[in-house]
Amino acid sequence: MKSETFPKRILLLGSGELGKEVAIAAQRLGQHVMAADSYDGAPAMQVAHERAVFSMLDPDALRAAVERLKPDVIIPEIEAIATQVLPEFEARGILVAPTARATAITMNREAIRDLAARDLGLRTAPYRYASSAEELEAAARFLGFPCVVKPIMSSSGKGQSVVRDQAGVQKAWEYAMQGARAQNLRVIVEGFVEFELEITLLTVRTRDGGVRFCDPIGHRQERGDYQESWMPAHVPFEILREAEEMADKLTLELCRGAHGQGAGLFGVEFFLAKDGLVFSELSPRPHDTGLVTLISQSLSEFELHLRAILGLPIPELRTFGPAASAVILADTTSETVQYRGLAEALAQPGTDLRLFGKPRSHNYRRMGVALALGASTDEARAKARRAASLVELVYG
Repeated sequence: MKSETFPKRILLLGSGELGKEVAIAAQRLGQHVMAADSYDGAPAMQVAHERAVFSMLDPDALRAAVERLKPDVIIPEIEAIATQVLPEFEARGILVAPTARATAITMNREAIRDLAARDLGLRTAPYRYASSAEELEAAARFLGFPCVVKPIMSSSGKGQSVVRDQAGVQKAWEYAMQGARAQNLRVIVEGFVEFELEITLLTVRTRDGGVRFCDPIGHRQERGDYQESWMPAHVPFEILREAEEMADKLTLELCRGAHGQGAGLFGVEFFLAKDGLVFSELSPRPHDTGLVTLISQSLSEFELHLRAILGLPIPELRTFGPAASAVILADTTSETVQYRGLAEALAQPGTDLRLFGKPRSHNYRRMGVALALGASTDEARAKARRAASLVELVYG
């Protein structure tokens, strides 16, 4: 049997910092990278062979881009995509990673929650759906306060809030609608989970149906978006095995594609509550909390994603000890951004930086990440936070 021919023409749908690292991994293996996003100069475009600027929520614009660029592989890297047209590309023989179905399901909180809880029987937070402020109020009363409100379709924590009493219901509904995508005026209301730790389990599915797991990643969020992550998270052995079983079951189901077994890396999120493990969310692509793998192990989550998609061998991972990441956030809207303090941040032994190259800033926009190794996860976290704090953003 002849070996597969490379390079492949890879189209990234989404060109942020995660897409940029996928593009770099692809470039290192000699692939032809095409980066698409809704604005020019996005991070992945800076390291791609070709770029395309259009609204990926526009089905016709997406079809036109695929017709012009002629990709062999499409890798969705963000949520804001017209997922309804992805099966058309699969039917033409284009590989959509991991599958068109997986992309559509995981970009809709209602679809992925129903699959996990109703179809697969995984434990989740209690939940209800609401299509109006009145329905949200009824759901909140049923589930009890506090509760968590999320748009059915949104990205990067947009529109998410915690409702602590009845007075906050209307504000939560309005905030969710501001953050909602694709005019989907519907939210999921979740019972509040008192958790001791929130983890991401990076799960790699290969073309032959195999599954691999990275060490668990602990993380802390604010405003629904990650602020720091560390690896390995300290998870009891039996709880970790349970998380792996749940992630295996869910990703296997999502990789059942129209043309065989899908492949790629998934970020599967769990709460470790006092009374056991609770499934939270899932993304069918590298996870922001997994940026820590750029320093923690021999193949980053981005390299693992690409190798799985392309059907390339994945060797045994080598880990380099406790590691952490801490985000570098903007606090001002500006058309130009410069940076100071890089030398000071990198002066600590065992630290590194990734500045994403985003051309503009706005409040709370993630502009970079500090990475650190340490003798313990606590030490690594402290070093990463300090390195991040030493990077100063200078606005034009």
